[in-house]
Amino acid sequence: MSERIALVTGAAGFVGSHLSERLIAEGWRVRGVDCFTTYYDPSIKERNLSRLHREPRFTLERADLRETALEPLMQGVDTVWHLAAQAGVRASWGAEFQTYTSINVNATQRLLECAKATRPRALVYASSSSVYGEAPVFPAVEGGALRPISPYGVTKLAGEHLVSLYARAYGVPGCSLRYFTVYGPRQRPDMGFHKFFRAIFTGQELPIYGDGTQTRDFTFIDDITEANLRAAQSGRPGDAYNVSGGSRVQLLDVIRAMAAAAGRPAKLNFLPKQAGDPANTGGDSSLARQVIGYRPEVSLETGLGRMAAWMQRFLEGSPE
Repeated sequence: MSERIALVTGAAGFVGSHLSERLIAEGWRVRGVDCFTTYYDPSIKERNLSRLHREPRFTLERADLRETALEPLMQGVDTVWHLAAQAGVRASWGAEFQTYTSINVNATQRLLECAKATRPRALVYASSSSVYGEAPVFPAVEGGALRPISPYGVTKLAGEHLVSLYARAYGVPGCSLRYFTVYGPRQRPDMGFHKFFRAIFTGQELPIYGDGTQTRDFTFIDDITEANLRAAQSGRPGDAYNVSGGSRVQLLDVIRAMAAAAGRPAKLNFLPKQAGDPANTGGDSSLARQVIGYRPEVSLETGLGRMAAWMQRFLEGSPE
């Protein structure tokens, strides 16, 4: 059997680096691409890649999907995992919106056009629970209303629609995964758990936007990685699947658990609620369970313990 080639866009990021390592471990040759935007410190992405750079079956193309020639990247590729995106709900307002549309929509359309010609066996698009906005029913189901309340959510939903359109019109075998609040080692520094653990370990105040009663469905990175593999194997073209951890918990309760995992107290600083932040998120992963066999395996307690241990090493500057 010939060696399978994976294309992972956003390979230097939080999810992309974990997925690339898992693929290498399972015998794939991984062709990563990342443009190292300055949304957060690019040196963190370099750190994420430290293990992968030691792998002979991993190569990295430092390129922007909006501009680079995609045909060479897609040549011989079995499966595409399209994780590259401009992240962040709060930063997506105002003049920055054009950055979100160009990266999250235009680049996705270019990739799908190339997939139409090169015909990979499967394509998996990383979407977000942000497509639901303030869902009227919890946990949210894929057939429910899609009413994003942030520009970021609008662009991720547009990407989903493009994947579905190309599946229907041209037979591009793409499906979408709606991630629900991913956490774990290598989480981006702009994300909540990274900020919270950093504050706890350094004795700083934790910024809480709102009163802390908002809930989120937290999903550990290993479960997200598993869902990506399963979606490539058996996802139905044009489908979108919720990928949640089954741990919908109030924010204040999570912070107490984080402080326990770190063995240090948490100091809270309550700030005004931010535009675009839903009060609650929660996903029903029944469809993902039925179609791709996804079941979250990592409990919130276990996941927080693993992230706390990593965060301590990160702050100490220890190797990845």
